[in-house]
Amino acid sequence: MKKSNNQQYLCYGLGILILSLGISFTIQSHLGTSPFDALLIGLSMEIGLTVGSWEIILAFIIIMCNSLLKRHRPEYLGLVSAVLTGIGIDLWLFFLGHFITPEIWFSKLLCFGVGLVLIGFGTAIYLHTNFAPIPVDQLMLIIRTLTKTNILFSRTLIYLLFLIMATIFNGPIGVGTVLTVCLGGPILNYFMPIIERRLSSTFSANTESLPKIDVDRSHSV
Repeated sequence: MKKSNNQQYLCYGLGILILSLGISFTIQSHLGTSPFDALLIGLSMEIGLTVGSWEIILAFIIIMCNSLLKRHRPEYLGLVSAVLTGIGIDLWLFFLGHFITPEIWFSKLLCFGVGLVLIGFGTAIYLHTNFAPIPVDQLMLIIRTLTKTNILFSRTLIYLLFLIMATIFNGPIGVGTVLTVCLGGPILNYFMPIIERRLSSTFSANTESLPKIDVDRSHSV
């Protein structure tokens, strides 16, 4: 059991590492990022602090909002993912900034495409470890329950909220934002069954209790 838990934590960390690398690639492409990441960058440029720091701060705020909406105590475990992702983004941006600076349109698109694939791949890995809830995902589910609608409505509502806030703080909204919204879900859906087959034997007990994850449960918010 202990060996299985160690493997679970290892895969979780690997997934977060790949996810944060993918986010950093999309940021370096300068084609625009997901609405959530665009807000992080906008806050970093307008107010200060690093992109990773705002990842952690917003995650904490969302956890508090989820607690108020659910009238339940805050689920602080979600901060684990936010802290690791935030640190990963800052480290990868520091590293990539010295080696990857795309200037022509094709290289920017290639950089963004690599990032989008890595985001889906990394997200699929760490979701299947069934460890540390994602605050944004929880918020979508809470809104769905409160409004008695579907996940598409709640996701769209949060997309609009982050887009508005990112625009206010001059976040990088561009063609990459549209591509992330349109392709982020399908890419995640492509990797989910592949990762599930790979990890099912290792985390059989965990994956049995893991609910089916649809295209909306991704970081690409």
